[in-house]
Amino acid sequence: MNDMTKHQLVLLVLLVSFVTALVTGIVAVTLINQAPPPITQTIQRVIEKTIGVLPEPLKKDEKKELELNALSRDVLIEDIARRVSPAVVSVVATKDIPIIERYLVSPFSKNDPIQQFFPDLLIPQFRQNGTEKAQISSGSGFFVSQDGFLLTNRHVVEDPEAEYSVFTNDNKKLKAKVVARDTINDMAVLKIEGGEYVSIPLGDSEEVSIGQTAIAIGNALGEFQNTVSVGVVSGLRRTIMVSGPASGPEELSQVIQTDAAINLGNSGGPLLNLKGEVIGLNAAKVQGAENIGFSIPINQLKRALNDARTKGRIINPYIGVRYVLTDNGALVQAGANREDAIQLNSPASKAGIKEGDIILEFGGIKITRENPLNKLVQQKSVGDKITLKILRGNNQIKLDLILEERKG
Repeated sequence: MNDMTKHQLVLLVLLVSFVTALVTGIVAVTLINQAPPPITQTIQRVIEKTIGVLPEPLKKDEKKELELNALSRDVLIEDIARRVSPAVVSVVATKDIPIIERYLVSPFSKNDPIQQFFPDLLIPQFRQNGTEKAQISSGSGFFVSQDGFLLTNRHVVEDPEAEYSVFTNDNKKLKAKVVARDTINDMAVLKIEGGEYVSIPLGDSEEVSIGQTAIAIGNALGEFQNTVSVGVVSGLRRTIMVSGPASGPEELSQVIQTDAAINLGNSGGPLLNLKGEVIGLNAAKVQGAENIGFSIPINQLKRALNDARTKGRIINPYIGVRYVLTDNGALVQAGANREDAIQLNSPASKAGIKEGDIILEFGGIKITRENPLNKLVQQKSVGDKITLKILRGNNQIKLDLILEERKG
C-alpha cells in the first residue's frame, strides 16, 4: 500500500465511488419495484413535480381550429377599426391668447437726480401686445348620427370662451358647435353642419360582462390620431374621482374598467365591443398605473344625448335626497357636514319622503349596488311619475313622486 503511486490511488478512489453508486441504484430500484402502489405513486408524483411533465403537442385539427379562431378575431377587429375610424375625430380647442412681451425701463424719472449715479440700471417689465389664436387642448370624439352630432367628454370642451374644431380621419378641419354639456356625466354633445357622416351605432352597456373584448379608439396623446388599442373589460360599476383642468374633482359612478390603453388625448373616444357598437365613452386613466382606464357606460348617456339632439340642451331629472347605499336599499340621511337629507321644495319633499327612510324600489326596480338610485333616476325623464317602495321603521309604504329638472 505504501508503494502505491498517486495515479493508482486516484483510480482506486474512482472505482470505489462507481461501485458504491451502482449498488445504491440497484437497491433503490429494487425497493421501488417491490413497494406497494401508494408509495410508488407518491414517488412518481414527486418526480413529476420536480422535473415537470411535458405537455403533449396539440393535434393537427385542434391546432388548426385554434389558429382559425385567433385569425378570425384579428380579422374582425381589423374590420371594426376600418369601419369605425372615419367616425372618430380629434377635437381641438383654440383660443385668443395674449401676446406678452418683455421690455426694460429705468426705475427713475427723467428728472430724478439719483439717475446720474445709475445710468445703466434697467428693470424688466411686461405688457400685452395683441393676441394670437393658439391651441389650448385636444381630445377625441365620435359621430353618433349621420347628420353631424358627436359625443365627447365635457372636460374636452369645458372652456365656454374657446372655439372648437374637429379633424376627421382624412385630415379635414370642420368647425364644431357645443350643443350641450352634461353636468351629471363627463359628457358633451357637439354638432357639425353639412354632409352625411359615418356614425357608430350605440350598443347596450347592460350586456357588457367582465372579460369580454374591448376596443378603444382615439387621438392618443393629442398627436397619434385614431390610435386603436385592444383589451378586455376588467371591471364593472366602478366609482372613481376625476379632475378636469377647470371643473375640479368630480365623481363618476358605475363606470367600466378596461385594460385597453386609454391615454391622454383618448378622452371622448369610443369603447367598442366586437360588434363594432359603442359600449362606453372613454373618460379617464389612472396616473402612474399601467392599463387601468375607465369608460362611462353608453346607456347612462343615451337620454342626455337624445335631449341634446331634440331639445338643444340636456335636462337632468332629480328627486332631491342624500343617501347611502345599504344592502336593503338607499338610506336617506344627512350629509357628512349635516347637509339636509331632503332638499327643500324638491320632488322628494313634496312626496313626503323623510330622513331615515330606506327607498327599496324605484319604479318597480329594486335598488341594489348594481342598480343604485342615481342610475335609475338618470334613466327617466323630467315629468315622469314614479312609485317608490319605502321602508319606514318596520312598515313598508308606497309613495308617488314626479321627477323635476335639476337646476344648476
